[in-house]
Amino acid sequence: MTRPLLDQAPPASAESPSAVAERSGSTFYWPMRLLPRSKRAAMFAIYAFCRRIDDIADEPGETAEKRAALDGWRREIRSLYAGGAPTSPLAAALKGAIDRYGLPRAELEALIDGMAMDVGDGLRGPALPTLRLYCRRVAGAVGMLAIRVFDRADAATESFALALGEALQLTNILRDLAEDAQLGRLYLPRELLDDAGIGSDDPAIVLTHPNLPQACEALAGLAEARFLEARRAIDSAAHRSRRGSLWAAVAMMVLYHRLLRRLRARGWTDLSRRVRVGRRESAWVALRCALGTPPAQ
Repeated sequence: MTRPLLDQAPPASAESPSAVAERSGSTFYWPMRLLPRSKRAAMFAIYAFCRRIDDIADEPGETAEKRAALDGWRREIRSLYAGGAPTSPLAAALKGAIDRYGLPRAELEALIDGMAMDVGDGLRGPALPTLRLYCRRVAGAVGMLAIRVFDRADAATESFALALGEALQLTNILRDLAEDAQLGRLYLPRELLDDAGIGSDDPAIVLTHPNLPQACEALAGLAEARFLEARRAIDSAAHRSRRGSLWAAVAMMVLYHRLLRRLRARGWTDLSRRVRVGRRESAWVALRCALGTPPAQ
């Protein structure tokens, strides 16, 4: 077993992938931070890439400029796989991860495709298949990259990664309802809005509708089902021999499942009450998982 706490990297510059991850306050930070150095560097590079292209989609700007910036990253990724020299420190970090862990180009491009779905009009009450495609791109792709850093890719591990990715993204959607509404976005799927009797996809109307809790609980139920699927996959006989190498993914599963349960306990009538998992708790859960004794979800 590696000893991640003793595997210290040199201090990071302000714009390095590790510094981006640390500044973000992400729940993912400690599960990534306790990885051995090479794996940590790869995961920080993937995380920083996600943050960079997410910022392109979220920050103010013209739609054409945003699409051009995302296309620029698509060209950069393709150039890296064709043997081209990276044009930025982030691209250099990605190249290191690609070369060491055989990251599939298609998954990095899927991330760009997912962020592109947020550009322009973005998603407002999408059909459930569209929402699932979005989750596959922005979260499932991260899982498919991460398992190559954590472990190895096979059908069972990929099923775990995809189920967990969707569960995490659905939890993010429920956590960020108010924040997304400020950007004109509403990720609650049309089918669940219809079932709740909400006849609008206007975020301002939906978030003040008396039936909003019904739609949110339905989406939370879908997230719970995907957490259960991921948990069954990781507990299966096929994974027992290599579960230890997936401890960081297990930590993310525990932390986000706790977040989902806290959101449901808070309810959906006062979205201004922020629900989160603190850094101290994240570090404790990550350490327990790294030691092979994950806490209860």
